Amino acid sequence: MKSLHLTNAWHETSGGVATFYRGLLDEANRRHLIRLVVPGAKDWVEEYGEFGRIYHLQAPASLLNRQYRSIYPSQYISKRGKLQAILHAERPDLVEICDKYTLNYLGPLLRHGLLSSLDFRPLVVGLSCERMDDNFRTYIGNAPFAEFFCSAYMRWLYFPFFDHHIANSQYTAAELHSVSKGHLIARGTWVRHMGVDLRHFSPQRRSSEMRRQLLNKFGAPDESALLLYVGRLVPEKNLSLLFGLLAHLKENSRRDFRLLVAGEGIERQRWEQEMGQHLPAHVRFLGHVTDKNALADLYANSDLFVHPNPHEPFGIAPLEAMASGLPLIAPNSGGVTSYANDGNAWLAEPTIEQFAAAVEQAFPDNYEKALRVTAALQTAQQYDWKTVASSFLDLYVELHRAAVTGSTFPAPAFWSTPAGDARSRCVRTIAGFAERTFRLLHSPVEAGSGLK
Repeated sequence: MKSLHLTNAWHETSGGVATFYRGLLDEANRRHLIRLVVPGAKDWVEEYGEFGRIYHLQAPASLLNRQYRSIYPSQYISKRGKLQAILHAERPDLVEICDKYTLNYLGPLLRHGLLSSLDFRPLVVGLSCERMDDNFRTYIGNAPFAEFFCSAYMRWLYFPFFDHHIANSQYTAAELHSVSKGHLIARGTWVRHMGVDLRHFSPQRRSSEMRRQLLNKFGAPDESALLLYVGRLVPEKNLSLLFGLLAHLKENSRRDFRLLVAGEGIERQRWEQEMGQHLPAHVRFLGHVTDKNALADLYANSDLFVHPNPHEPFGIAPLEAMASGLPLIAPNSGGVTSYANDGNAWLAEPTIEQFAAAVEQAFPDNYEKALRVTAALQTAQQYDWKTVASSFLDLYVELHRAAVTGSTFPAPAFWSTPAGDARSRCVRTIAGFAERTFRLLHSPVEAGSGLK
């Protein structure tokens, strides 16, 4: 079987989605032909092991976060589009699209055979690694029409564009479930979690000398408490809680807290300047740590990991902290609760006061702390990337087999429900009109050049 995957969530310092696809490529190289298409500064092809290949397509910067790039419909609507040329050359059995804004429109074009250069019909799957309503709220704000707009978009311009869906957590899947009623075709939604690299992240890396080196970055004494944040520095991560927490602890705690920040993003400059003015000796920004061993050492030799985002779709970094034996402070909501609970972490309402109380509770070495850290290590063992990637690859094979042979699909988290008679007729009319319009507008030009 061959699968082809598309995402715009990819660049040199991108986060969980890129980590997932690298893990998928690693595991696929043992048994499964896999192709990945991502945006880049230029066109080039990267061979990834024996069975993997990554197509980098030249693409412009994204509108809301210019550190990312976006592949737009112009790359696949026309026969001359490079993405259509890749599809023509690769002929995948399954196409997975991880994007809600520019790549999702490829779904119905493939499903309805509207790309005339393609004479095959792959199974088309949507992978949800974030929620649109959370992104809209973060970048656009709480506009009066926001909830209606997101719901309508997800119901009519996302959910029905795919044969089936996969979500990275129950939290992410809940948005799909809310728009799954009233569709012509039954679609399943499966939940498959992300994972953690247990080869690198381990409490065995902890050493007094390494911890001393980290504290030396601040000129801090050995008794100081070392907090760690690893993740993108972007609006959706709720960083005001992280830095507000540090300021609160400085004013109200008897302990001396220092914060290491590992990550890049469009908000780095803002917070680096603000912390330089107000807490100059208490925060160190390390940028994106590319060396996995160096990153694993940060986790293992800090004292507490603070994750401030209450709307995290899943959260790989908190799971890496748990695998490293690092106590986790996190919100009691969002996808983090897929694996974090009061038995293996310190969960709190996402307010400065509640997070500060959790930090003070988690810092002393005692029996309760040892129990939670041990439970966290046991939890992390269940999310090894090899196991997680295998579960995705197995699901792709099962979905494709069921679609081709008409056999039973694996049990999903939920199925969509059918439209009523009136709505059904309306939807069929609109869909038919849209399909005929596209066929009329799609001029019959020769297939263009692909990547060399």
